[in-house]
Amino acid sequence: MWFLTLAVTALFTAYLYFKWKLSYWRRLGVPYVEPTVPFGNMDNLRHMSTSLGQQVRILYEQMKTQGHKYGGYYVIMKPVFLPIHPGIIKPILAKDFAHFTDKDFYINPKQPISEMLFFIGGERWRLLRQKITPTFTSGKMKIMFSTLVDCCEPFHKKISECADGHLELDVKDCAARFTTDIIGNVAFGIECNSFDSPNAEFRKYGKKMFSVTPWRFAKGFFQFIFKDLSLKLGLLPFDKDLGEFFVNVCRQTVDYRKTNHIERNDFMNLLINILSEKGVVGADEGQITFEELTGQAFVFFIAGFETSSTTMTFCMLELAKHQDIQDRVREEIHSVIKKHDGKITYDAINEMTYLKQVIDETLRKYPPVPTIDRKCTRDYEIPDTGVTIKAGTAVSISTLGLHRDPEYFPDPDVFDPDRFSKANEPNIRSFTYIPFGEGPRICIGLRFGIMQTKIGLITLLKDFRYRLNAKTSPEIEIDLNFVLTAKGDILLDVERI
Repeated sequence: MWFLTLAVTALFTAYLYFKWKLSYWRRLGVPYVEPTVPFGNMDNLRHMSTSLGQQVRILYEQMKTQGHKYGGYYVIMKPVFLPIHPGIIKPILAKDFAHFTDKDFYINPKQPISEMLFFIGGERWRLLRQKITPTFTSGKMKIMFSTLVDCCEPFHKKISECADGHLELDVKDCAARFTTDIIGNVAFGIECNSFDSPNAEFRKYGKKMFSVTPWRFAKGFFQFIFKDLSLKLGLLPFDKDLGEFFVNVCRQTVDYRKTNHIERNDFMNLLINILSEKGVVGADEGQITFEELTGQAFVFFIAGFETSSTTMTFCMLELAKHQDIQDRVREEIHSVIKKHDGKITYDAINEMTYLKQVIDETLRKYPPVPTIDRKCTRDYEIPDTGVTIKAGTAVSISTLGLHRDPEYFPDPDVFDPDRFSKANEPNIRSFTYIPFGEGPRICIGLRFGIMQTKIGLITLLKDFRYRLNAKTSPEIEIDLNFVLTAKGDILLDVERI
């Protein structure tokens, strides 16, 4: 009997503790969506039914419908601030950035790949950003351009095989292989041969990185909520074998290039040139440690591989549904390439303005990173409200919510590249279109990502026409990933033109 009484008391105490934690926003005077015990506002945790990005969009829309400019929600019992109005989003990302310099990710120093620019914060982030920024200038992009074009041949060959054999093309899989080849080549100087070797290690670990299992899903949320406990338990942000693979690849690549005095026009070469010979913290200003090199090579791989491939996938899905837009893009590709002696050059792709509009509209409708996360690092008073967000509070901005908001983008579910025409682009409200983030922490690799996506789409469209395969539904389900990706195969019928 005493055991039952103790158990009931413990459960009741835990329930009261949850209820108190879930009253944080009410006590602070911040509008909120009513949470439930034990998942807070993350009902998707119960059934793994929707991605985090979709869930936050739902909360954004609920708050917006009620007329709120900001609000709060809970991940289990952790409070997260949700800015709604662009007038509040803008200072968080830009004007008052000093209060929101960090991201709220879990990092374990025992796993070097987690020490990436995308994760770290504070002074470490600022110094590393300064060191890495020069590797992403337009001049450096031009240097790497030829390497990207060289990766198009196996991609084009695969499309040709499908067209000539009247086979369906899994554009999602092919785009992922193409970007894997590019990032493996540019970031590590390794020929991945993803089209000839489907089980190549880079492709295998790329797929593993973005595959969602109940264990990874639960572990990710646990680490987000209980960072200190996760460190004490020795939990790694990424699977152990994934981390070991990338550390070994970086070590072997650096050692081989230094020993053999090899220079290449790629990202790894740029990193090696600023690598500290000592390889320890406290290296000379402007240099990086091996751990920092590994983290940046890794984030370049995961960010460049998945975000560009998913953008290409969604873009081709829309073009297959809208033949008029597809024809218009192809006509521009042919026209511009003809002016450049039939060659795909750096200057040529930058002249393809309608192609850029199509990519911009794809990024609007399907932003690869559906939420922008920050952490309040200093107490911050929300302008004109008297409400203060405490240091340590997680902040989440719904990119997907903003991009699909009919107030800013009428008929948001309609794919319309002319939203981004020269005439219409000035009408887009500031900080409502932020596929790469904004402010000092805007995506450092956005130039590379756009360049890679353009080259991939040109390869797909220049010589071929696409239509939806009968097995592919026009309405695509979204996978349970932190990157906005389509669920399952995206099959298209392809023919030569």
